[in-house]
Amino acid sequence: MLNYELDSQILARRVPVGTELDIWQGRCFVSMVGFLFLDTRLLGIPIPFHRNFEEVNLRFYVRREQNGELRRGVVFVKEIVPKPAIAWLARLVYNENYINMPMAHQITTYGPSQKVTYSWQWHGQTSHLEIETGGPSFLPAEGSLEHFISQHYYGYARQRDGSTVEYQVEHPQWRVWGGTDAELVCDAGTLYGPEFTEILNRPPESMFLAEGSPVVVRRGHRLGQK
Repeated sequence: MLNYELDSQILARRVPVGTELDIWQGRCFVSMVGFLFLDTRLLGIPIPFHRNFEEVNLRFYVRREQNGELRRGVVFVKEIVPKPAIAWLARLVYNENYINMPMAHQITTYGPSQKVTYSWQWHGQTSHLEIETGGPSFLPAEGSLEHFISQHYYGYARQRDGSTVEYQVEHPQWRVWGGTDAELVCDAGTLYGPEFTEILNRPPESMFLAEGSPVVVRRGHRLGQK
C-alpha cells in the first residue's frame, strides 16, 4: 500500500452520495494497492481458472454515519485485474470501475526483508507497483496512518443513476511491515485521470506491506434500502 497525500478538492466530484471524505489528522489520502487473491469463491463456489489472481487499485477513503454507527469505507477510482470475467462481474454487480490487463507478481524474501512487485501491461508498456520492507511485522497502533489506511470495512460505489451501493468487507486487523523503499511506474494521467499525474509521480508519504487474511465481501445494497 503506497499512500499519497492530496488536496481533498481533487476527490470532491468522486465522493458517492451519502458519504463524505474520511480525513486523517486533517490530511486526505489516496492509496495504490496491490492484492493477491487466493482461493477466491463466488457465493461459496470456486470458479475454475478464476481462483488465484492479482489486483491493483487506486482508492480513497470515505465515511458515513448509520444509526449512530460510524462506517468507514473505500471508493475505488479504478481496479485492474487479469481476468475479463472478474472485471465484467464486478461492473455488473457493483458498477465498480474494473478493467482487465495482463498481470504478474513476484515475491522475494531475503532474511527479514521482502520485495513485492505487481506488474501489468498498459498500452504496450509494462507498469509496476513495488515495495521493499525491513524488520518484523506489527499490528498498527490505533490512531496511526497505517491503522487508518487498513481499517476500512465498507466499500461504496456510485451507480449509473447517481445512487450509492454499500457493501461490507470482513477481515481481521492485518499485521504490516514497514516499507523501506517503493516505486510506482505507470502512466497515471492516462490510466486514472490527469488530476493524478503529479500526485502519483512523487514519492509516497507512507508505504507498508500488509500480511492479508481471509476476506469476505458481502452483497451490496443501495443506501436508503434494507
